[in-house]
Amino acid sequence: MNIKLFNKIDKAGLDLFPENYKAGEDITDYAGALVRSAPLGEVNFPDSLKAIARAGAGVNNIPTEKCAEKGIVVFNTPGANANGVKELAVAALLLGSRDIAGGIEWAKTLIGAPDVAKAVEKGKSSFSGPEIAGKTLGVIGLGAVGGMVANIAYSLGMKVMGFDPYITVKAAWGLSRAVARANNYDELYASCDYITLHVPSNPENRGMIGKEEFAKMKKGVRIINLSRGDLVNTADLKAAISEGVVASYVTDFPDESLLAVKGVVCIPHLGASTPESEENCAKMAVEQLTEYLENGNIRNSVNFPDIFQPRNTNYRVVVLHKNVPAMLGNISSVLGADKVNIESLSNRSKGDYAVSLIDTDNPVSSAVAGHVGAISGVIRVILVK
Repeated sequence: MNIKLFNKIDKAGLDLFPENYKAGEDITDYAGALVRSAPLGEVNFPDSLKAIARAGAGVNNIPTEKCAEKGIVVFNTPGANANGVKELAVAALLLGSRDIAGGIEWAKTLIGAPDVAKAVEKGKSSFSGPEIAGKTLGVIGLGAVGGMVANIAYSLGMKVMGFDPYITVKAAWGLSRAVARANNYDELYASCDYITLHVPSNPENRGMIGKEEFAKMKKGVRIINLSRGDLVNTADLKAAISEGVVASYVTDFPDESLLAVKGVVCIPHLGASTPESEENCAKMAVEQLTEYLENGNIRNSVNFPDIFQPRNTNYRVVVLHKNVPAMLGNISSVLGADKVNIESLSNRSKGDYAVSLIDTDNPVSSAVAGHVGAISGVIRVILVK
């Protein structure tokens, strides 16, 4: 089984592949792919590609909809780098409060000064800032990272308010009971001294912080964005900073137009740049990719539903299809007409797409798979042995 590497992937992950797998950057015909930040939007994928695993949470570098239409399952690794991002968020809170970065750069200008200690005492007041204890932090997005940030901020003495319209039961159980729940974004904007973003970049969220949102925030608010740069409208942000609405903006996604703006701290995308995060992401990506290629089970896909079914026979058919009525009946009818007996069947849907896992008593030929693939709405049929 060939696996294409679009980026360097931690060896701890690659070592998890079975012996019959070959992973490398120069492979041209491959069943699976591993990627970190390499842009895949213009890549011509081979027909053999069944799945792409992103060693990280964000998938804006992968054409997920295009992949769904071709029956290519795209995975990410939510939570694998959460601790690394959480720790950077703590640093960002301090960088956004006290002009530490500016002070460090200024200190470098004192090289050769006759009395550095005296110059420091005279100039340090230009870089002072408030403490975070006692201030209110608003956390937008309470998933793997956001929940951890909320909890640690509370332990640092902050009041914490969170809002996440899609919070899961598991995430809610992980939150400290001291984290207050905002009823909507507007309540959070009006109440918080600091706001940190922990949501994915998707059509719903891109540009979610702009002129209208800044107008609802407390004057002097400090904003942290370690998720994706396009969540914040850059032009509106610069205007809010110049008007004194935003006191500071710390981002892990530098934009050339922000590099020289006073009050902006640009971190060079270091959120998951820890050995631990890279190893965790690589392991999780490889495990999910292998499980799909070997068994058709899906965990943490961004374009198809998660689905898991224990192997009940040695023969499994994976059907990726549109989420339309009568699909299961049509698949069963075609298999029955070809004298294929279904031992067990699972089906899950997500938006416009769905997956069916079918275990059969006898082998399914490529001809029979072709009959299933000819059903209207079926995108791809994969035989797993």
